[in-house]
Amino acid sequence: MHAEDLPMSHQLAETVRRHTDGREGYIATPIKGFAFLRADRRQQHPTHLVSRPVLCMVAQGAKCSIFGGRRYDYRAGQALVVSVEMPGLSRVTRASPAEPYLCAVLEFDPTGMREMLENMPAPPALAGHAHHGIFVADFAGAPAECVLRLARLLDTPEAIPVLAPMVLRELYYWLLAGPNGGEIASAVLGSGHTQRMMKVLHKLRDQFREPVRIDDLAAIAQLSPSAFHRQFKALTSVTPLQYQKQLRLLEARHLMLAGLANAESAAYRVGYESPSQFSREYARMFGAPPRRDVAALNPAVA
Repeated sequence: MHAEDLPMSHQLAETVRRHTDGREGYIATPIKGFAFLRADRRQQHPTHLVSRPVLCMVAQGAKCSIFGGRRYDYRAGQALVVSVEMPGLSRVTRASPAEPYLCAVLEFDPTGMREMLENMPAPPALAGHAHHGIFVADFAGAPAECVLRLARLLDTPEAIPVLAPMVLRELYYWLLAGPNGGEIASAVLGSGHTQRMMKVLHKLRDQFREPVRIDDLAAIAQLSPSAFHRQFKALTSVTPLQYQKQLRLLEARHLMLAGLANAESAAYRVGYESPSQFSREYARMFGAPPRRDVAALNPAVA
């Protein structure tokens, strides 16, 4: 069987395997915003992260991610679409040295998507209200072909500056013209309430150490406090306070793992006034108290 006769995910898997060359983790490519993920074994413990708007197309293996208490399982031939910045966790659930987990990751470019939206003869209708910004979809046909062509461009680096922008434009077209086009456009580009909710998320991200005032956030969203609370949870599956708490705990964990702070100083640096409250909430999120969690992940800084 010729390579072009294989299913799209198999062709992408072969290309990703070649370009990762046995390396694991997040592997950037010369194409801006385009990267590969590889894991040779299932993960026993989840990875915690703050995800930016991305398309994650699985070429081989399987993974699960949890955002706001909702679980998303996706496997070869499927894609996770995250169209809003969200703290969450993920774990590779199917991988082995013989058949590693392989994934192509593309960060959405709002400028490129906005230009495509303006030039589409029949653009998708933008949602006028907040909606849940994460979903799993089967990934085949024209969008999958575009991702495969992007990956194959790495074999001809001299062609990347000329052809990669063209392939990305085509991919944005198919994503926006597809069944989830309105949802992607609304969350990534912003419109109406959704655009204002994006401003709220950015404020929480940039000022997560500061106390949260729901009235102030509702004013940014131009909603009543009760309506704001409902729409925020519809978009993220968590409350504003829970969203802030996850950002604080993720930053504290980063500080401790990097050896930049101990548990007590990390608590104060991310905005906690009580180290004991910090320890309780940290254990709830990560499954172990701060010192024990850090010692298990990086004994050198414990």
